[in-house]
Amino acid sequence: MTPTQRNSGKVVFVVLDSVGVGELPDARLYGDTGSNTLVNTAEAVGGLKLPNLESLGLGNIASIKSVRPVERPAGCFGKMGELSRGKDSTAGHWELCGIITKKAFPTYPNGFPPELILKFLDVTKREGILGNKPASGTVIIQELGDEHRRTGYPIVYTSGDSVFQIAAHEEVITLPQLYEICQRTRDEVCVGDHAVGRVIARPFVGDKAGSYVRTANRRDFALDPPSLTLLDLLMENDIPTVGIGKIDDLFAGRGLMTKIHTKSNDEGIEKIIQESRNLHRGLIMANLVDFDMLYGHRNDPVGFARALEYFDSQLGKIIDTLNADDLLIISADHGNDPTTPSTDHSREYVPILCVRKNGKNGVNLGTRKSFADAGKSVAAYFDVDESGALAGESFLRAVLLST
Repeated sequence: MTPTQRNSGKVVFVVLDSVGVGELPDARLYGDTGSNTLVNTAEAVGGLKLPNLESLGLGNIASIKSVRPVERPAGCFGKMGELSRGKDSTAGHWELCGIITKKAFPTYPNGFPPELILKFLDVTKREGILGNKPASGTVIIQELGDEHRRTGYPIVYTSGDSVFQIAAHEEVITLPQLYEICQRTRDEVCVGDHAVGRVIARPFVGDKAGSYVRTANRRDFALDPPSLTLLDLLMENDIPTVGIGKIDDLFAGRGLMTKIHTKSNDEGIEKIIQESRNLHRGLIMANLVDFDMLYGHRNDPVGFARALEYFDSQLGKIIDTLNADDLLIISADHGNDPTTPSTDHSREYVPILCVRKNGKNGVNLGTRKSFADAGKSVAAYFDVDESGALAGESFLRAVLLST
């Protein structure tokens, strides 16, 4: 395979947010012993119907109920460990694109310290807040939604992840106002020792406790990546980059020529298919967030399973958009086991599945040391000189070799 041929196509990189495949060796340090998002979800619902993922080799990675290992997978398969500290989306995506986060982002199991809240009030010109504790987002809006509507105070809360979340009723604090509050919190409050991975806008609607529901107008305000990412590298080399879903948010807008925000997995999948049909050369990187946002954090294995099966039902359409030399990569950024008592992310391996019509099938890529191997492989696909700027070891050679 010559560099010219290698440069001629596109890569479609789909991140199934939170779809982990088993605890990492250090999971106990994070309280995640026993977590295995895919395996435990399948057990909880009596088995998963994922014929397309099965054909690519998903059942060859782990023992997933009703997802069989196949003798000759149509894709290459394996799993990847995480070298970064933590288990959040920001560190996970950054590592997928070549950055190892060596110092974990701060977390707040007892709520935010008084000095941080005082700074938040000063910067955002708010008279008070509600909450300031770790909480489930769907629970805390029922608990404090009425008081929020009465006082106008934003609901501030966190979780087991490095997040500063701000919930507000869309008729009390408008979306532009909420986004401005979050942006100022990102830029002026959550800095230095309090530089959380993400500040998240959590808008909701409803007229009384019990009726409040979060809307699809969530926005994530991530830290600026501390060094060069795969996206930056491709953009510097004039290789088109398209971000779908919250990719733009997680990379603070960097390295993307086209930014497409979506409100659901369904819309995200539609955009993947649309962009893949139209793009002949470049990278499409998409995050499908519903697994995490709607089902993992809500301990809903039935919903999680349903979302997996829907993605599988659409996977053939995504593959149909690929030309012979294009590469499809399917992976994840962490786990979020909906069957455990925790509603937080889980420290897990993530699957790696690769499809190239003009390539080698059935290759076991093994257990990779780092998520960064995926990004390193994309850089190698486009034959760009990254001079060691990206972490990881490419597995591209195993994928490209013809049978």
